[in-house]
Order: sequence, then structure tokens, then C-alpha cells
Amino acid sequence: MQIGIIIRVIILGIETSCDETSVAVVEDGSKVLANSVASSVEDHVKYGGIFPEIAARRQVEYMIPVVDKALDDSGISIDQIDMIAVTHEPGLQSSLLVGIMTAETFASVWKKKLMKVHHTLGHLSSPWIATKEGEVKFPILSLSVSGGHSELWLRKSHTDGEVISRTLDDAAGEAFDKGAVLLGLPYPGGPEISKLAEGGNPHYADFCSKGSDFAVHSTDFSFSGMKTSLKYYLRDKGGLDSLSSEEKKDIAASYQHAICSQLVSRVKKALENHSEISEVHIVGGVACNSCLRDMMKKACGDKVLRIPEPKYCTDNGAMIAGAAFFSIQ
Repeated sequence: MQIGIIIRVIILGIETSCDETSVAVVEDGSKVLANSVASSVEDHVKYGGIFPEIAARRQVEYMIPVVDKALDDSGISIDQIDMIAVTHEPGLQSSLLVGIMTAETFASVWKKKLMKVHHTLGHLSSPWIATKEGEVKFPILSLSVSGGHSELWLRKSHTDGEVISRTLDDAAGEAFDKGAVLLGLPYPGGPEISKLAEGGNPHYADFCSKGSDFAVHSTDFSFSGMKTSLKYYLRDKGGLDSLSSEEKKDIAASYQHAICSQLVSRVKKALENHSEISEVHIVGGVACNSCLRDMMKKACGDKVLRIPEPKYCTDNGAMIAGAAFFSIQ
């Protein structure tokens, strides 16, 4: 009787593209042994957005403790690590540099292989993390939405995919953040709008421009017009001080619904044009939005819909380790 040898691959993933400092230890691309995260988001609230120099300084401060915690939590020794993976683009240059220099130093000192991973590929790989719903089957339609990107990918394998829709201006997460500013809400705007919108009427105001040629025919995204529409709507209402708490709730719900509706409509068009698609994946920070999740479940019909746990939708080292693993298969 021949006994097969099972070889596991353990990768240390480092993600520092924005304000998070995240290090994860992942086995075979999907089993998370540890995922340690330190965020500097509270340092940026007063600026209404990310202050790059502060983010990078915090990452220098947090990096070694986060690495130590990931290794301690995982129970994995340095000798057991097969590879180090790190985000190398896109992102804040100063923040990326912190992660890259750390990864390069560890790879040299520990004598490990090093792989530099594209940030978006990391997000696209996140549905495989801790999945409990069976084997993922290609081809896949992946909606990647965050503060920095809004793209729709047709993926035939982990390393073969094309962008079939992209934003022409603002990203969806950026539209949430800018809308939050107009509504007098703190940064980060997406979670704050979602919180305010709870119990609100999503059809109270129309920010979708449903009658425009773009809304009807385009397969790309555009969110800047929604922000402008919200701005003038509030002006015509006499400003925030003239609104009741219920009106603010209804406006937030309507604005959130408008953004989610456009995302859902592009997914539905893609499904109509590509009957071969087996699954739909929603990834990136905006995938945490409960309104988007609920609308997507209805829109996808009998297609398998996968959305990572919220902690794996935002920037994290586990998705970078996962992307590295699938890139070498």
C-alpha cells in the first residue's frame, strides 16, 4: 500500500496599503492560523480621511508587535514558514514601503521566498478564506468595491481574469465617505451612513438618475453624480440644520440605496451577458455593507453568492497570503 505525503504550505502575509497594519499566517491559501491587525483609523478621524504620513508612522510603530502577535497566535515557528507575501501596489506609497521593507528584511534574514502581491488580487482571493460552502468553481464574476476601487472582474482562474466594468470617476467607498461629509457624519463614512440609514426609507429621495442614458446602457460605474445630487438636495432642503432626525435617516437610506442599486445593476447586466458564470463574489470594504449584501442575494438568483466575513472584506494580511498561495499553484 502506497501512502501519500500531504505537504502543507504556510505563508506569512503582510498588508500595509492604507491605514491598517495586518499580518496573517495562512495554511494552503484558506486556513487562517492567525490574522493580526492594528489600525490607525482613529488618528485620521479629525482629518476626514487618511493622512498618509501619520498612517506610515503608525505602521512603523505597529509592525513588529503585529508580526509577533501573528506568530504567537498561530503557534507556527519561523522555520515552518514557507514564504512571505506582501502587498506592493496600489496604495499609499509611504505605507507600502513599510510593508515591503519589512517583508524583504524578514525574507533575507529568515531565508524565505518572497512574493509581492497586487492589492486587488488579494481582495479577489478573499472568498476562499475560511469558506465553508464547498469548492469554488470558475468562471466567477467578482465585484471588487472599496474606497479606492470599483471593478467588475470576469475570472477564469486565480491568475486569469479581465476587468469588464470599472468606475469612471469616484469609487463606491469614496462616494460613501464624501456623502457622509455632506451629512455631517464622521470618517470612515460607509459604516456611519449604514448606521444612520437603519430603519430609513430607501425610496424617500432619488439619487440614481434612472432616466439617463448612462444609467440605462452603461456597464461601467459612476458615483460622482450621486454625491453632487446629494449636495444640491440638501441645499434645496435648507441644509442639515433644517432637517429632522427622521429626514436625515431617510436621506441616508436613499443615498445608500442609490449606490448599492448601481452596483447591483451592473452585476445583473454581466450575468445576462455571461451565462457561463458559476458564482458571484463580492469583495472589498464596501462588501461589509448589509444593504448591498441583501440586494445582491436577491439579484444573483440561483447563482452561488460568496461574500467574505467582514474582517476579511477590509484590508488584511490573510487575503495577501491567500493570493500568493493560489498564484503558485
